[in-house]
Amino acid sequence: MADVTLHDVARASGCSVSTVSRVLAGSRPVGAATAARVRKAVEDLGYRPNHVARALRSRSTGTIGLVLPQITNPFYPTLVRELTYALHADERAVLLADCDDDPLAEAGHLSALLDRQVDALLVIPAHEQHSRAAVAAAAARVPLVLLDRGCGPGVADSVAVDNAAGMALVLEHLAVEGCRRLCFVGASGTASAAAERRAAYEAGAGVLDPEAPGRVALGDFSVAWGRAAVDRIWAGRPAAERPDALVCANDLIAVGALQRLRQLGADVPGEVAVTGFDDIPLADLADPAVTTVRQPVAELAAEAARLLDRRPVGEQAGPRRSIRLAPRLVVRASTSRPSASHTPKSVPRTRPETESAQ
Repeated sequence: MADVTLHDVARASGCSVSTVSRVLAGSRPVGAATAARVRKAVEDLGYRPNHVARALRSRSTGTIGLVLPQITNPFYPTLVRELTYALHADERAVLLADCDDDPLAEAGHLSALLDRQVDALLVIPAHEQHSRAAVAAAAARVPLVLLDRGCGPGVADSVAVDNAAGMALVLEHLAVEGCRRLCFVGASGTASAAAERRAAYEAGAGVLDPEAPGRVALGDFSVAWGRAAVDRIWAGRPAAERPDALVCANDLIAVGALQRLRQLGADVPGEVAVTGFDDIPLADLADPAVTTVRQPVAELAAEAARLLDRRPVGEQAGPRRSIRLAPRLVVRASTSRPSASHTPKSVPRTRPETESAQ
């Protein structure tokens, strides 16, 4: 069967092609009876708009490219879902690419998406330095927003959680729970989220213990590293040398640490508390459930869509906007000690979100 065209819909509805086009686009008012006839003809004939032809006419494909560092990280599928909701509300489709933490693959994906004439790009950079050139080049061609991680100041518009505020919530909570010998378990990469969370820990932990900022173990954002970190900083050490809280840079590390601590017979949180960051679904399923910093994922997606709209195609020049969103601490069993006075189940950050121009 030949594809149904606008001319076919026009004949079936008794309207002109231009009237049919106006009804489908919603660009200009059309009488209710006329619009009803057109929509009935569309349904009866099974008409589907030709998006390729529309793109040629409007010079807009209605597609947004999304480049992720690693889709296997459980935080990113949740973010992709919210981004899809936010963009589909404006009838924009998402083209997804996973670079597997490889800046060279990331650059290739950016080039391929630009060749496909995407209207804009959303990027979670794989590497703060090595991703910068390709991201900056892409940002010079289409609106581009960095999510969750950065590539340095002035490269592109960006939106992320306030990592320093999130870490401050963790440290405040652990202080209330009576923890003093803290140890940070993080990632050694150059991703801005990893660096910001570590820096915030080192800046704030000294209030609890002058030696705490020096207790840092670095690996990667994985369950396996969480298990290995416990072997390095807990197993075989005298009780007096063991930390009484593991401050993990994300929930995957925290879950791995919990698994290994339980295998070693450690009492969590009696002997050692464990915290995470991100609040992925796995954090609530762990045993014990993980106290963590919840990222406002729906707000991240909505702000990213808003930033894309604020920088139309052809207007790539001008100051870059940087938005930091308020995190929330979710207190669960991995830190709750019966003898301590507890913070509420969900503790909000009190400062509002911030926006700056670069």
